[in-house]
Amino acid sequence: MNTEPAQPVVVRRARTAGTPGTPLRVLLLHGLAGSAAVWAPFAERADPACELWTAELPWRGFGIRGWHERPADAWVEQAVARLPDAPDVVVGHSFGANAVLAWLSRQDQPSHRTPRGAVLISPFYRPREEHFDWEAMSYYLNRFQDVLSDGLRVSSRGQLAPDVREEMARKVRDRIGPYGWMRFFDTYLNTPRLPVERMSMPFLILGGGTDIAAFPDEARSLARALPDATARILPDAGHFTMVERAAEFAEAVNGFLRTLTAPPAPDAGHSAASADASADRSSDRSADLSAMEYD
Repeated sequence: MNTEPAQPVVVRRARTAGTPGTPLRVLLLHGLAGSAAVWAPFAERADPACELWTAELPWRGFGIRGWHERPADAWVEQAVARLPDAPDVVVGHSFGANAVLAWLSRQDQPSHRTPRGAVLISPFYRPREEHFDWEAMSYYLNRFQDVLSDGLRVSSRGQLAPDVREEMARKVRDRIGPYGWMRFFDTYLNTPRLPVERMSMPFLILGGGTDIAAFPDEARSLARALPDATARILPDAGHFTMVERAAEFAEAVNGFLRTLTAPPAPDAGHSAASADASADRSSDRSADLSAMEYD
């Protein structure tokens, strides 16, 4: 019987590139109580030019005890440091997306291995502190088990009986505990303070139209706040777009990755998509963001 303690961060190469030349190194980071298995549908469909790496993070499954004692971005830093070289693209889902965003806010530090681009899936984001209130805190506290249950539903492909799924979700919730939940919510609460306007690399922000955890408006709001970002919301998808809409998800991510590998057009500062996104952001910023509503 193996009695050695589990490693908090385990990084593995999930797939080599299928084309000659220097591959685009992509690091995939899962969300709270998730695992690297969530990326399997994408690994089957990812662009052949990509070399995929996954990280099992300390908030995986039932979690590594004490992970919440360190900020989430510190664990991202550890995952990046375990790669053979700096990642070209970092992809994060849910709490993992917020961990990536917090990590990117440290990009001016000398030791930081800044990627060329980032993909954030179902991120939690509110641009102003006043967008948080007691109702928001109550929602995420009381719906926490529902979100975990939905994750189990998706990962099991609907094979778990509802009562079994709810019992498993309760056990995962209790293992995460109040301190783990507080680490999640504290990371969320800090999003208005992140210097997103200084994050100049290209971003793709993906969300699900029926997501009950990370609302689509928050994905759009984050894309507006970043200098070079495009938001895409997949209709009729929830919190796990990479599984629920695997083909559409892969198409969107592969399209974004190809913009990082293709040589820039002469005298073109941005792609057409970036230009459209910039126009959208310019228009959107004329609106009063303080009027944003969250379900």
